[in-house]
Amino acid sequence: MKSNHSRRIVLASTSPRRQELIASLHIPYEIHPSHADEHTPDDWTPQQIVEGLALRKARAVYEQIANPSENAVIVGSDTIVVLDGQVLGKPADDADAIRMLKSLQGRTHLVYTGVACIDAASGETLVRHRSTKVSMKELSDAKIDAYVKSGEPSDKAGAYGIQGLGATLVKRIEGCYFTVVGLPVSLLSDMLSEFGIDVL
Repeated sequence: MKSNHSRRIVLASTSPRRQELIASLHIPYEIHPSHADEHTPDDWTPQQIVEGLALRKARAVYEQIANPSENAVIVGSDTIVVLDGQVLGKPADDADAIRMLKSLQGRTHLVYTGVACIDAASGETLVRHRSTKVSMKELSDAKIDAYVKSGEPSDKAGAYGIQGLGATLVKRIEGCYFTVVGLPVSLLSDMLSEFGIDVL
């Protein structure tokens, strides 16, 4: 193992999907929920929203653990679904999830994920984002109801998860699959390499 792997990642997220993706990189990591406020100004673009929230999450954790000897990089991430310029966050309840899925079915939307990395020792910060186009199948009301009853949509932007049952709703994607899951691993590995952490 390379010496630079003595650095660890602090993931500012409780998302099990992001934890799995971080774990797949085989770099020591720990979970540190950020509890950051996720409200954003109405006039922010999708890019500003995901980069701003990813940075806010990472910064909240940085402020808790920062010290000059900390050999870690804090990673924050945020994902939104955008249809016709409208941002779809996590559904408020089942009825909201049904409404979102009805609006997405048979159409193409964009998924944006922002990633922020902060060096815990120096405070050096990088913030970037990726977007992926997702085309959803045409779905019957019965199929949408069954999917919502599965419970999967409840904590996911746009009310679906591409890495679960939601994969059956998707016809095609153009771009990075992991952006849709919630952490673009290829982008993150490029950012980590700028902090001296090489995944490969």
